[in-house]
Amino acid sequence: MTVDTPDFVMPDFSLALPEIWMLLMACVVLVVDLYSKDDRRGMTFMLTQFTLVVAGVLAITTHWGEPAVTFSGTYVSDSLAGILKAAIAGLGFLSFAYCRDYLEERGLLKGEYFVLGLFSLLGMMILASAHNLLTVYLGLELLALTLYAMVAFNRDNLQATEAGMKYFVLGAIASGILLYGMSLIYGATGSLDLAEIAAYAGDQGANDWLLILGMTMVVVGVAFKFGAVPFHTWMPDVYQGAPATVALFASTAPKVAAVALFIRLLGEGLGPVHDQWQPMIIMLAIASLVVGNLAALAQTNIKRMLAYSTASHVGFILLGFIAGTAEGYSAALFYAITYGLMSAGAFGLIILLSHRGFEAENISDFKGLNDRSPVMALIMLLLMFSMTGIPGTVGFYAKWLVLKSVVDVGLVWLAVFAVVFAVIGAFYYLRVLKFVYFDKPETEEAPQGGSMAMRGLLVANGIAVLLLGIFPDSLISACMAAFGVSYG
Repeated sequence: MTVDTPDFVMPDFSLALPEIWMLLMACVVLVVDLYSKDDRRGMTFMLTQFTLVVAGVLAITTHWGEPAVTFSGTYVSDSLAGILKAAIAGLGFLSFAYCRDYLEERGLLKGEYFVLGLFSLLGMMILASAHNLLTVYLGLELLALTLYAMVAFNRDNLQATEAGMKYFVLGAIASGILLYGMSLIYGATGSLDLAEIAAYAGDQGANDWLLILGMTMVVVGVAFKFGAVPFHTWMPDVYQGAPATVALFASTAPKVAAVALFIRLLGEGLGPVHDQWQPMIIMLAIASLVVGNLAALAQTNIKRMLAYSTASHVGFILLGFIAGTAEGYSAALFYAITYGLMSAGAFGLIILLSHRGFEAENISDFKGLNDRSPVMALIMLLLMFSMTGIPGTVGFYAKWLVLKSVVDVGLVWLAVFAVVFAVIGAFYYLRVLKFVYFDKPETEEAPQGGSMAMRGLLVANGIAVLLLGIFPDSLISACMAAFGVSYG
């Protein structure tokens, strides 16, 4: 009797160069840090930043062009993966650049921070190339588990450990719901492959209650990872309790990874049943816009305010998905990348004003910033204007693109609704500027924290927000090209 064995096809490892590089270098950083006697973690920091620069370059050079799959169809290399990974590496680089002085001053500058960050970014990159439910889950869990540890990194701080525990418990529940949804989809389709799931959904998806139930649970899991209302409750506590550098990290690259999760899982795998999940995404978007903006109005803690404003921005990102078109997906991707840039700058200013024994967590801590540091006040003005969506900054184009995508599919009322709540949201961003420009400072001293390099980075961050607002074409074209759409 002969037994048939499946043919083994050697994977094309060259397609996964960004992940292989990240994995190897995370191990190298771990070993180098183990034998490093430098308290400033100079070598560890430089190796981490070098790793991310090379990973960004590898992502574009490896993935841009014709799509290809490898690892038995579980991993896809395409232009979308290229731009997602380049954005993840770029935002990771920015996050680490802001963190060094802050962590050193508080005795938290340890190699584990960089290693955890690299593994988290590796999980995001795996997610960006996922072409199978197992690959999606593998990338998601690698991202989530390392992020839980980073939130509780300051073990001696009760608030940080509490935030880490809350995030872990809620994240585990959301992860379980997502996994159960995936198992129902597998039960309905008999496959873990996203292309085969899409083919089954196209044939009889809308009539298969098991597939629809699985899809509903997947939407819940994805909404939690985004921080969409009503699954946003972890964000204010995590942003407030975690060290400012971790809150910065969590508000940047993971948002791009969440876009990857949505597009791979719902856009590609369950795209044919778009009519079934679109109403759920509309409700999530509306709830995020309403609750995010109204709750942010009442906040006096700037980290909580930014957490709730993140929920409102997630509402805008979801608008891009609602359209279900390549233009809508590219608008959502553009929004997530530019939001990461804006959020990094806002948390960077919190880090700048903080110093050992004092965390600039209240909005009132920004009183009279213009008198103490006009340049930093100007950066804050650019960031708040951009988050509001005022023309001349990149935030305007981000909002305009997602609104255009929903108008194009006939949802004009939804675009008008989003604009109304964007106007309401302008109040809390302008309130910060009122403290910065019109209130008297409680101290005449210049901001304490941050080296010259960090101040230079903040200036560059502000200029990037301004330049992308004046010349957004290149980034918009790249986001649209990733979906095979030409711009202009």
